[in-house]
Amino acid sequence: MANSKSRRHAFAFEGGEQLTTIGATFFVSYLYHRHVDSTHRNWDSIKTQKSRISKINRSESYYRGWLSHIGSMSDANLNRNTLGLDGATVKKMALAIQKAL
Repeated sequence: MANSKSRRHAFAFEGGEQLTTIGATFFVSYLYHRHVDSTHRNWDSIKTQKSRISKINRSESYYRGWLSHIGSMSDANLNRNTLGLDGATVKKMALAIQKAL
């Protein structure tokens, strides 16, 4: 679903608009820090982290679904993040989070 004015692509699943705002890789990186490895801090480099974390905290009911969808996303699209994480790593992290929840 693209907005014709901004050309923003929103994920086409429940809560997808929120995950689009947060960023799939940011979401995984932050939850990985919270639930798997507290020393992981890639998410901390993003200037808009406070607003993204606030949205994450209000979206807990979507976590499992989002993580499942992220596991099916294209590595190429996940590679486009600015956190220094490649798509395969993001998917492995998402799986580790799913196991920890």
